[in-house]
Parts: sequence; structure tokens; C-alpha cells
Amino acid sequence: MSHDVPDAGWSALVVDDDPNLRQSIRLCLEADGARVLGVGTAPAALEALERGGYDVVLLDLWLGQESGLAAIPRILAAQPGVGIIVITAFASFETAVEAMRLGAVDYLPKPFTPEQVRHAARRVVTANVLRRKVSELQDRIEETEGGVHLDSANPAFRAFLARALRAAASDSVVLLRGESGTGKNVLARWMVASGKRAGRPFVTVHCPMLSSDLMVSALFGHRKGSFTGAISDAVGKVEEANGGTLFLDEIGDLTADAQARLLRFLNDRSYERLGEVVERRSDVRIIAATNRRLEDDVAAGRFREDLFFRLDVIALTVPPLRDRSEDVLALAQHYLRFYERTQGRHSLAFSPRCERALVAHRWPGNLRELRNAVERAVILSAATVLEPEDMSLSPRPEAAPRPIAGDEPPRLGDLCSLEQIEREHIARVITRSPSLDAAARTLGIDPTTLQRKRKRYGLT
Repeated sequence: MSHDVPDAGWSALVVDDDPNLRQSIRLCLEADGARVLGVGTAPAALEALERGGYDVVLLDLWLGQESGLAAIPRILAAQPGVGIIVITAFASFETAVEAMRLGAVDYLPKPFTPEQVRHAARRVVTANVLRRKVSELQDRIEETEGGVHLDSANPAFRAFLARALRAAASDSVVLLRGESGTGKNVLARWMVASGKRAGRPFVTVHCPMLSSDLMVSALFGHRKGSFTGAISDAVGKVEEANGGTLFLDEIGDLTADAQARLLRFLNDRSYERLGEVVERRSDVRIIAATNRRLEDDVAAGRFREDLFFRLDVIALTVPPLRDRSEDVLALAQHYLRFYERTQGRHSLAFSPRCERALVAHRWPGNLRELRNAVERAVILSAATVLEPEDMSLSPRPEAAPRPIAGDEPPRLGDLCSLEQIEREHIARVITRSPSLDAAARTLGIDPTTLQRKRKRYGLT
């Protein structure tokens, strides 16, 4: 098989009313590593697509008295994006143009050789893989700015990475826990790249961004008309991730209905699209992430206890950046080199004062806060040597001078709690920012976390 096609194998659906031809194509593609199903009619093809997805469909233009052209839109409705290769003994320029207009991606006239069939199928599967990779890379650009940097001088974090690497080698459910901004998304991708599903689909669902119906639809797909706004059938993320990994970001925000459906899927890998009763199956590895204590949500009745136990097979808590201060300068240098390239800057460096301030800062927003601080400095500072002020950091304080006789000591009433300081700071940033998203970026936290803090502190 061509090295461009994934080693995990691929699948083909052959739709032809000639059983001998179906058998010939099946044997030809199976020799190339494909899983092949042959059917003789368009309704049988649609039924097969309902049961599971395929990478490529080879469709005869004449199915007895039925035109294969009429089946193209129905096939694409059943599985959007599937690559359709039209095969026929009556090749003509007009039918080829019409087939392409309706959504076919290639045209194969009879008679054809086995190598021609394999080559056409490989080309379609490879194109699908490349499109998926481009889409995934586009999704990852914003999420993983600065790339993956998991080298560490911290012994505890190195031990954590060793545990994560052992977990990556399995197919078990993994629950990544930790504060916002600690890099759970990056860690999930690193684990997938280190495991046996590397190179296969990696599909992310951002749970806080979806309402009830949309959450179930995003996970499992829906039928046209199943809810307001469902104007056509849709494939869910579980189906998109078939053969690969589904990453559920902030899983604590799943709705009750989505929790019940996810529990069933984890138990037997079966599901139905919203608004239909056809049972489907998908082979995906689940990695979930949360910055909340799910035990508290279980106690409060917001999260199913049985789902929590099902997810808590391998739980990994990502350490906050303040617990690995040895890595701060290396990470800051990593982000500095990245933003030099993306912003067209050259020969940037941190001053010794800035380096001391970087190490001294507690980084409550963790890696995200550090990355944002470096990005702002690279964009806004005209200097090549960055100072603490460029990073919106206070220089590390020197030893306090001895008090002079007669100086008034600070009054107890002038002191306040960390929560009061945080509330005041968030309120000022929100007031001075053009939007809540901009305020979240300035604070180095995600908008969902900012929303929770606004609610907690009574900020409007």
C-alpha cells in the first residue's frame, strides 16, 4: 500500500449491481489493506453508511434501472465529505462533469486495471487525510501557540511526564486535571503523538462553548429537524474521531443529557445521532480535561457519579507553573524565539532584571499567562532587550531598607486578602478592556474562567 495512506487501514464501499465486478474490486482493494463492503443498490449503500463511515465510495453510474448520479447527493447527505469515485462503462465528458458537479471527486471509466482502481482509491484517501491534517493544524495554531515544550529541569514534572508517557501507550480513558492554563491541551496532543493512535484523527470538543442541544449534536451528530436550526444532517465529533482520539476539554461543563449519552458510549462504544434511532459505533480513545474538582460537582449533583468513575481510570494532575519555577526561563525563551519568528523580530533577549522578575512571578495563569506576556512584549516593545515593564511584571524587589526611626508602621486596616486583591485587579482590567475576551487575554485566563470569577466576585 502507498506510504501516503495511514497504516491503520482504510475502508471502501463498492456500489455496483454486477456481483462479479464488486468481488473483483473488493479483492483488489483488500490486497491494498482496505476494509471493503460491496452492495448492489443505492438503498443498500445508504443503509451501510448509516451503520458506519467509509473513506471512499466507488459508485457505478448505472445500478440496474437506477442512475448512480441520483445517489450522489444522498450518499453525501449520509456521510458529508466522503470521497466518491464514479465508475462506468459509458464514459463521457458530460457525465463526468455532472458527477463532479454533484460532489464526486474522481471518475474511473471501464474497463480498468487493478492498479488503476488502487491508485484512484489511494488518491482519494490521501487527499482526505491531508485535508484532515490541514484542518487539525489550523485548529491547533491558536490553541498551541509557541508549540510543544515539555523539557523540564524539575524532577517532579519529569516524573509526571514519565507517568503520562506510560498512560499514552494504552487505550484507556485519561482524565487530565489541573488549573487553567497549565497546558492540558498540549499534553493531550503529546500523549497522542506518543501512543499507538499517532497520525490518526485528533478531534477536540470545547464543552463550555455549547448549549444543551448543540452539545449533544456536536458529540454525536443530529438529523435534520431534530432541533431548531438543524437544517441538515450533521456528523458528530465521535464519528469524526473514529480510529483516533476525542479530546473533551472542560468536561465538567457537559450537560446532563450529554453526560448520559457519553456514559453509554464509554460503556459499549455505541451511540445514536440526535433525532434518530439508528445505532452507530465508533472506535475512539477518550481523553478528558478539567480545571474543576469533579468530586465537588458530583456531591452537588451537577455531574454523574457513574460517569466520573468511568472517566477516572487514569487521572493525571498537571502541576502548576509555580511548582516548577526551574522551567520558567526556558519556557520564556521558547516563547520568545517563537514570537520572534511570527512577528518578524530579531535578536530579542530578556534583561537580567527581567529574568529575575520572570522567576519571581507566581504565574497564576500558568503557561497561558507566560505565553501572553511574552507575546505582548514582542509586539509592543521597540527595544531588543526586554525589561520587566515590557512584560507587565514588577521587578524582583531588593532587600527592604531598614525602617527609619519615627516611620509609621502599616496599619492593619491597610492590609487585605489575596481574594480582595484579585477582585480589584479583575475589576480594573475589565473596566479598561474593550471586551471580556480581551480582558481574559490580559489576565492570562480563558473566558470561561473569567466568567466564573466575575460571578464569584459579583462583577458585572
